Amino acid sequence: MSGNVVRLLEDTARRGPARIILHRGDDSLDAGTLFARAGAAAAALAAAGVRLGDRVAIDLADPLETVIAFLGGLKAGAVVAPLNPRLTPEERDRLVADLAPAHVMREIPTGEADYPAAALDGAAPAIVLYTSGSTGRPKGVVLSHGATEAALGVWTGSVLMIGPDDVVLGTLPLAHSFGIFGTVMSPLLIGSAFVLLPRFYPDDVLAAIARHRVTVFPGVATMFRRILEAPALKGADLASLRHAISGAAPCPWELAEEWREATGRRIVRGYGMSELYRPISFSPSDAQEAPDSIGRALPGVELRIVDDGGAALPDGEIGELLIRSAARMTEYLNQPEETRAVLDPDGWFRTGDLATLSGDGLVRIVGRKKDMILRGGYTVAPGEVEAALAGHPAVSEAAVIGTPHVQLGEEICAFVVARPGESLTAAEVTDWCRDRLASYKYPRVVRLVAELPRGPTGKVDKMQLVP
Repeated sequence: MSGNVVRLLEDTARRGPARIILHRGDDSLDAGTLFARAGAAAAALAAAGVRLGDRVAIDLADPLETVIAFLGGLKAGAVVAPLNPRLTPEERDRLVADLAPAHVMREIPTGEADYPAAALDGAAPAIVLYTSGSTGRPKGVVLSHGATEAALGVWTGSVLMIGPDDVVLGTLPLAHSFGIFGTVMSPLLIGSAFVLLPRFYPDDVLAAIARHRVTVFPGVATMFRRILEAPALKGADLASLRHAISGAAPCPWELAEEWREATGRRIVRGYGMSELYRPISFSPSDAQEAPDSIGRALPGVELRIVDDGGAALPDGEIGELLIRSAARMTEYLNQPEETRAVLDPDGWFRTGDLATLSGDGLVRIVGRKKDMILRGGYTVAPGEVEAALAGHPAVSEAAVIGTPHVQLGEEICAFVVARPGESLTAAEVTDWCRDRLASYKYPRVVRLVAELPRGPTGKVDKMQLVP
């Protein structure tokens, strides 16, 4: 390991300092200027009294400024924590109180400086990324420099094949792992150019792809759905686009197929999480092989399926998915009990996802352990019901939860969003599922809604769903 991970990124920049690597609106920066501006930010932090290992919150709305502050904080040897600009003041205050930073960056210097990256051990903390809080209180995921370096290498692997000639589009929140790793740090390591958009709007994405000849578009399922429904897609210039990458939330196979039919490009469906801040697997390129699978483990990843007691289960049996990788968190900040609950002494991380593992290594996620619905003595995985709903031609998206029931314990409740221009009734939804699921699995309670509530990453926030 090289110690301070920013040195790796700078090494790539030095090989082509005059190359334009970052686009934001009408602004473009070459590699040398980007790191010189990061040097000025590092110098400003040092002047403000920030020392090695101090935590620094980045509270900036502009994505270009966020990247400069992020790199500057790493150069200074600080532990950087980007905050999502879409947080409310109350949410931001709670995260800052938990982080207890030595400094909050709300502006960056305009100049440039040759500031040497601080010498650090690979085990030193580098980044704190807060989870969306979809399962409760947001957790600060602490990532070391060494683990960050281990995570970055996967983006040049055989599945994605991102190289120096690629242009990556960034419209994901930079306060989350998919955004900061997939659209900023990985392109910097590889030497790719990247384009930053401050917010996601379908028309802006399509325009950016055409203007900057984007080749790789990382996004979430909701983004792909909105682009498919955008009138601007007809006639859009997507000639440069090689593929899209889905992460942060499940992307149904049906959506990936619809995207391929409409654009002629595939969606590489990834599986990962903030605590392991790199893709763990990608769905098979041949979706017919296993359309409901998340694929096989990528190099550097070990998988196990275990029962409630931690014993390994045979192939095909449902249990909790455990993952071990050099690219994993050190801890949850200020939450030692929660850390011990998910991370064992041997480095295995308990994902909380229920899954099966086939003999040839294909993994299928069937639901969240905490989300499982107990109906009349039967266990029902919401993901299985959601997959059935995703196949309905009039359904845009759906979320399934359990709701209390006097006799059964829980009843299955589906929240369904219809596609624009489509009519849908609760009875039609129930009938569709009844024909495709066991009698104890199909939803008896259906709520037709205009949209599903989401957290900052675009993941559905089921805690806000009220039957």
